[in-house]
Amino acid sequence: MKRIQQYAVDVTLDPDTAHPGLSLSEDRKQVRHVDRRQNLPDNPNRFSLCTGILGKKGFSSGEFYYEVQVKGKTDWDLGVTRESSNRKGYITLSPQNGYWCVWLRNRYQYQANTSSPVCLSLREKPQKVGVFVDYEESQVSFYDVEARSRIYSFTGCTFTEKLYPYFRTLQK
Repeated sequence: MKRIQQYAVDVTLDPDTAHPGLSLSEDRKQVRHVDRRQNLPDNPNRFSLCTGILGKKGFSSGEFYYEVQVKGKTDWDLGVTRESSNRKGYITLSPQNGYWCVWLRNRYQYQANTSSPVCLSLREKPQKVGVFVDYEESQVSFYDVEARSRIYSFTGCTFTEKLYPYFRTLQK
């Protein structure tokens, strides 16, 4: 873990991609649900149905790593997506659709969103998840930061454009 943490990047969230049901903190480091959808201008980059948001900065080479606090959350998705991935309507998270993600549903159901989803059995519920991307090695790995253990790795990925940190939180 220590080796990959040297590639840590500071992720700022992109308000132009935020679903209207999300509100960003002033420093754009945190996101939360709002009771009433905000009246935001539609644009091709904004999520319309899925309550997602992307990091502001994309990466098209090298290695990068970021951590997400998931403590107390019962439902979330996180990972990376390509610049051209669909953000309108219903989105199926899979590498074929440009999303390399893991998720949590119903407090205890973890899954890697591969073409045939993989159920993950984790000994402990992660409080903080690390995401490491090695662009040249075509790999995306997820880690339980506190347990210092790997949750899942996507290998043999096909990256042909910029990748952006992807987050989704569900209101529960």
